[in-house]
Amino acid sequence: MNPTFGDKVEEAHYQTRYGVYAVIPNQDKTKIILVQAPNEAWFLPGGEIEAGENHFSALKRELIEEIGYTATLGQYYGQADEYFYSSHRDTYYYNPAYIYEVVDFSEIGKPLEDFNNLAWFPIDEAIAKLKRGSHKWGIEQWKESNTLIAKS
Repeated sequence: MNPTFGDKVEEAHYQTRYGVYAVIPNQDKTKIILVQAPNEAWFLPGGEIEAGENHFSALKRELIEEIGYTATLGQYYGQADEYFYSSHRDTYYYNPAYIYEVVDFSEIGKPLEDFNNLAWFPIDEAIAKLKRGSHKWGIEQWKESNTLIAKS
């Protein structure tokens, strides 16, 4: 069973919004990059999977749009489901979030979306800043995976 976050309002009609997101650590794995949307909320880089895209093509597009990076994906951490209400769109969303690790990245230019802010945060601070429980879960999975690697 997938971890589930948010409060599901029984009488609400939910629009499904499939998303794919990346946990991107810096080289020494002490910080994680986050994207701040215009509403000032912080998120993992990534976003909605559009028609005709798979996880990889959607994440490749999203990373170029949001942070101007190309990336090599590592471990897939799984699906975390989230229920939330967007006051901006006046819509209830069911958001299955597919979370991946990035093991290498290259900056190829400025982000195509120039309305977001980007910042690197120490890992625990990144978790605290994130708006979505599914994104927090993704970093926790990354932390656990990297702790196991460090101990072996």
